[in-house]
Amino acid sequence: MPCSMHPMKRKKRKSKKHLVTTPAKWRWMRCWTTVLARRSPMLMKLKSAMLVSWMTPLRMRKSKAMFHKRSSLVTVKMKVLLAHDSRSIRKGEVGQGTMMGSTKQRRAALLVQLMLLSVLAGCTSPLDTTVDPRASLEAYPLLIQEGEMVALDARTSSPVEGVITSYSWDFGDGTTAETMIGFTSHTYLSHGQYTVRLTVTNDQGGTDDAVATVMVNGAPSINITMPTSVRAGDAALLDATQSLDPEGDALAFAWDLNAAEDSDGDGDPTNDADETTPTVLLDTSSSGMIFGMLRVDDSSGAFAVQPFELNVTSRTFKVTWVSETVQMSWDEYLDQGETWSGNMTPGEQGRVMGFNAVLELNRDIAPPHDNFTLALNIVDDRYKRNVKTEPGNYSTNEPARAEMNEEGMNQAGEDGLYTSDSAQELLAFLLDARDNARGQGTWVWSVVAQQSDPDAFIGEIDPDPGNDWTLTIEVQIMRPSLTEVAVGDTSE
Repeated sequence: MPCSMHPMKRKKRKSKKHLVTTPAKWRWMRCWTTVLARRSPMLMKLKSAMLVSWMTPLRMRKSKAMFHKRSSLVTVKMKVLLAHDSRSIRKGEVGQGTMMGSTKQRRAALLVQLMLLSVLAGCTSPLDTTVDPRASLEAYPLLIQEGEMVALDARTSSPVEGVITSYSWDFGDGTTAETMIGFTSHTYLSHGQYTVRLTVTNDQGGTDDAVATVMVNGAPSINITMPTSVRAGDAALLDATQSLDPEGDALAFAWDLNAAEDSDGDGDPTNDADETTPTVLLDTSSSGMIFGMLRVDDSSGAFAVQPFELNVTSRTFKVTWVSETVQMSWDEYLDQGETWSGNMTPGEQGRVMGFNAVLELNRDIAPPHDNFTLALNIVDDRYKRNVKTEPGNYSTNEPARAEMNEEGMNQAGEDGLYTSDSAQELLAFLLDARDNARGQGTWVWSVVAQQSDPDAFIGEIDPDPGNDWTLTIEVQIMRPSLTEVAVGDTSE
């Protein structure tokens, strides 16, 4: 008989302190016996042997297990001491029960244990006492620009039991970090969407994860197509239409076409919005280096700036001086006491070398000759001269006349190569040179009829109230002839 059967006596029942199983172990035992009953009735027959075999390592002096059997209670008491170096049970140490003594029974029990380990794997969960923490992660701001920093706050994470021992951060860009406090920050250098993963570990060995998504807005990529050098006056097109935004946003352009001038008066000469179109035609009327700046903004707050420079070179001209004569004449009539005036600007066509002016009156029928005065005023030079008519020779039919002339007003021009931003600028330089600029302004000619003889007798009509006259002017100039040549080329 494997065990003794004794009627249960409620009054002599042992107190609970004699039970050797803990609540957790008892729950585990109930779990695997229930599963055992459901899956294999044959294995249930071996449960008593299994209890003895599994509870032996627990070094129980007495084990008491309660089993229902046909509305009666069976108390199994046994004292088990297995000799590990012998297959027999020590004499005198067997209590009220029977152990499996044969080798075949022990092998069967071992086989059953292995089968139960695989079948009852889920029954060990009641023994797992590890408590996981609760991770919480907040990232701000969620939208940043390239090169900006995002703050990561996990201070609301809870250990649930114990304390949090570490915060492990995976920033999603290939970098990681570990902190003792639940706060850190990270800088993203490239645009894109990044997932930040936080792993919280407590002192119980439990872990929990939390994630946050950070969007890094990419700055526009500027692409300017333009020449590096042009001659003064040539067209210089600046084209930024190939500029791109990583996210495909629409772009806004602001060209500062002269970084040396603060056109908006804000104290920064490099941020003026002189033009706001993708393409700009740059003014190259003056030679020299042009430094500018282009700023391109997207719709999400990112921008990029790119400086540019253009070398505007001067032009080269071959200058040849040509001698010419500028003529002008007037034919008018003046009564006695009247004045006529006329203007001319011979210096516009060349450098003035000299002039000759002749005023002739119509021949009078009878002497004396009329008296007229010729005057010249070159305003810019403050040059003033006047001459009176001289009587002619009646015998030779010479009329009264006045003559005015001057030579050597300026030096003759020199042929050679000259550089300038334009032909007009070079002409102004050659003709308005300080030492050779006489006669470049306006010339004002005046004719005054001072006396017309003979006068009328008292009460009679004046037989000679005035006279016709002719003014002829010749101005000798040297005109520069300009031919643009390539650098190093002296041929026309």
